[in-house]
Amino acid sequence: MRFPLGLLLCTTLLLTAGCGSGEDAIEGAGAQPNDFADSKNPANDFSPGSTGDSTNAGGLATNEVRVTMEVPGGVTTEGTPTRRNLRIVQPDRVSVYYTNTALQNLGEPPISTRTDSDGFTIIEFTEGLPLGPNVIIEAVYGNTRMRALAADADQDVKVNPFSEYLVGTALSNYTSGEFQTILDCVADQGGELCLNKYVWSTLADQVHDFEIDIPSNADLQGALSLLSERADFARYVSAMAGYAVLDASSSGKISASSADYNAVFLGIELDQTFLEPSLAGSGQWGTRTAQEEVLSDVNGTGYVYPALTLTSFEAFNIRVTSLANDIPYGREALIHQDGNNFYVRGSETWELNTHSSSPGAATLLGDTRLLAGRALFQSITGRGSSKVIGWTRNPYYLNAFTSVPVDETTGPDRVVSGYFSAGKAIELQAEGDQLRRLGTLEEQYVSVLEIDLLRKQGFDASSLDGRNYNMVYLATRFSGGSVPMALETGLGQWQIVSGTVDQSRTSTTVQRGSAGGVTIITTGPGTESWTLSNRTSRLSTKDANIGRLNLDISDPSGDFEQPDIGIGASTPDGSLLAFNLDDSPMGDGLLIAAEQTSLSAPASGRFRFQGMALGLAPGSNRLRHFDNALLTIDSASTATLSPVTLTSKHSVDNETVTPPRLEQNPSIALTYTQTGDGRVQFSAGNLVLEGFYTASQDQFYLRLLAADASEEQAGLVIATRAP
Repeated sequence: MRFPLGLLLCTTLLLTAGCGSGEDAIEGAGAQPNDFADSKNPANDFSPGSTGDSTNAGGLATNEVRVTMEVPGGVTTEGTPTRRNLRIVQPDRVSVYYTNTALQNLGEPPISTRTDSDGFTIIEFTEGLPLGPNVIIEAVYGNTRMRALAADADQDVKVNPFSEYLVGTALSNYTSGEFQTILDCVADQGGELCLNKYVWSTLADQVHDFEIDIPSNADLQGALSLLSERADFARYVSAMAGYAVLDASSSGKISASSADYNAVFLGIELDQTFLEPSLAGSGQWGTRTAQEEVLSDVNGTGYVYPALTLTSFEAFNIRVTSLANDIPYGREALIHQDGNNFYVRGSETWELNTHSSSPGAATLLGDTRLLAGRALFQSITGRGSSKVIGWTRNPYYLNAFTSVPVDETTGPDRVVSGYFSAGKAIELQAEGDQLRRLGTLEEQYVSVLEIDLLRKQGFDASSLDGRNYNMVYLATRFSGGSVPMALETGLGQWQIVSGTVDQSRTSTTVQRGSAGGVTIITTGPGTESWTLSNRTSRLSTKDANIGRLNLDISDPSGDFEQPDIGIGASTPDGSLLAFNLDDSPMGDGLLIAAEQTSLSAPASGRFRFQGMALGLAPGSNRLRHFDNALLTIDSASTATLSPVTLTSKHSVDNETVTPPRLEQNPSIALTYTQTGDGRVQFSAGNLVLEGFYTASQDQFYLRLLAADASEEQAGLVIATRAP
């Protein structure tokens, strides 16, 4: 979507990322009488640097909105086809009214209406565009009635099943007191400017960024049922609705005016691929790891380093934290076809891609949680080739841990998060200056862990010498041989001496053989040595050490060479390290190390539980993402895990991959054991969580091993203290 200049300031303040570039259009008139000759929608074209939705806001005044009604294919075969199997139609009537939690019609606000040359209804709000959730636009087509919030960031109010779900689900779940709190925030009651007033304009817009296909024969109720079953969509709406009721005092800022972070990123995918006709419908595992991107032109060679930026600024006397990230990533994949046929698709199969979010503001809660809804930009690979692919990603709710800053001039030294984002790979075809959508090549379900560590100019890896660390890792290995897939997870202790990492390490590998069987191998503890060194970064002004590190088996790599094990980063004080494993002996994945501590483990507290578990069984693959579950420390020896997961499952024989489903299983009583130097274990039956905590006692980094019937699971999770 693209925001007009008049909305720039409002967009800067949005609590979720929503801005971008790229404006989609359908050219020419359709054959059906309900078609719009010049209507703009994302039916066929695809724009990089934009989120998945488009806007039809051209020619509008700043206090006007255009109403676009999209109905499922089961409602009518008329109208202009758009993505997600919806059709743009001209509504029989449009109404606007105030509402409450019972979704009653409480009367019309001051408006005027007109019809533009293309037949769209234009509504002017004479007292300014609504910001709150109490103004509804309702459109009726035949026997189908749908509603949308008038507070839509891009002024193109789409009335469709996605907007109807938002209105019908989010508003009715509020108490009257909560609803009034939201309206007071919007109206800045009490003389305090409330940042969370901007949640609704973005949420109303971003539900349309989700790439979820409605069945072509579905009516409205069928569409709503499907959306309610899509756990990632439903959880996003629920989380954002909860976000909106945070009071004004929760809107905080980072201490520094700007803080830049080195990003270490792991995305694990369970997909269904249609990219190759002979393998169409097969399930596919994928691993995404952050990479450096090399840019070359006539002016020389430059580098894009995986990064997050937090910026504080002031608008309307509110101090706001804005965040944006850009993470180039490489991708490895393993196709698992019916009959246990396996096909590796290495990083050479695709160009380097990017995980990049639209800039937007966030809320800093209690100096320890960074909250925001995030929209991800689309990207394109293979331009100029026979296979041009567009990549879309769905929005997600960010609930990240941040450390308490050391002073008022420095930002938090880490931002630690786990989140889930589905998406698609879409075949594109060039038509003039535009790229048109063709068929879907992949349905993707991705669980992510992201560790962002504050950059420090002049950082020297020698500051890590003489220090001891605990470490944990998860890595995948894909092969065309006798063991097509291996999930290795490990624990260890490091002692760093003059750039040499002396370590003791134990690993457990869950692996699938070429006949489909699943086995477990445990090795260690064993000792070995690695080499740790600075990785100088080439910035626009100069070469500098900013906290990036090389991890090698023996001799240190050069600054612009690929190390043996991976590239990572350190916090400025060296207390936390993280590395992307890339073609390492363990595979591709994520390694995290924290300085050991003699302090006792936390004996109480609530911890946000995030991360991933990968399951292998003889006839299936399963990806579970822990979606802000809860780990409660009950005492020095007991704890309780309340698991909440988004789960996708691949049935090998049926060649099906289920979209993410919500699983809320009964709480699990855990035995909680300290094993010294900051190491801990949580266990219950076949579930073992083992790793370490930080000296600040507000973070756990844990590997997961579990067994469920014939399925063996391995994973990596983080648990960070909730305020």
